Amino acid sequence: MDSPQRPGTGLRVTLDIWHPDCWTLSVTEERDGGLLGHGVYTIDGAATGRFTAYGETSAAIEELIAAIRASSLTDSVWETDRPHATDTTVPGSASRSLVVRYEIDNSINDALVSRGFIPDEPVRMHGGREYWTVIVDTDRETLGERLDAIRETKDAEIRVEDIAVAQGGPGVLPTDDLSERQREAFELARKRDYYAWPREVNAVELADELGVSKATLLEHLRKAEAKLLGSD
Repeated sequence: MDSPQRPGTGLRVTLDIWHPDCWTLSVTEERDGGLLGHGVYTIDGAATGRFTAYGETSAAIEELIAAIRASSLTDSVWETDRPHATDTTVPGSASRSLVVRYEIDNSINDALVSRGFIPDEPVRMHGGREYWTVIVDTDRETLGERLDAIRETKDAEIRVEDIAVAQGGPGVLPTDDLSERQREAFELARKRDYYAWPREVNAVELADELGVSKATLLEHLRKAEAKLLGSD
């Protein structure tokens, strides 16, 4: 029988998100560089966000910033002299700090925050996806309902990459309701830092270690994640 979540602990969840008309996704989809998001604020009816652009070379960052400026989804872009304060290590060998103004309706920030999802670290944007690590004061039974509401409101794709008790608990949520293979796949993925960023292992390597196909591994992980959300 699955152990209940302890009252008042909350959850810490990592979300893999895609949503339409998002400039951060379009500019990073086919480029080597990426972005860290440090906060989005509503000013004069528009979204104004603070970002760090990063890459392995200055040329990669220049290309990324040029794409941001040229995007039809951004209104203005300017650089700041000092880097944004962050406890997160910035990937790559070079970085630049930016402030970007864009349409508030194209931001998913308010849809998340208004439903209790509080960013716990900078938002990571690379490869045409956004990765949010958030804390939320809810149980896993209602977590899925909140995510479904965001999916519907923003026409978004949202995948849960990791889920743990935020505080006062033993760490990872209990996995007693998973099948043996689902638990084995999920625990191996965590142990090998499949859910870390950047990933330390890929799905093919995990599948080889388990002796299954990549498709079978991903199916085990999807089902495990769904059960941990109480939606399977």
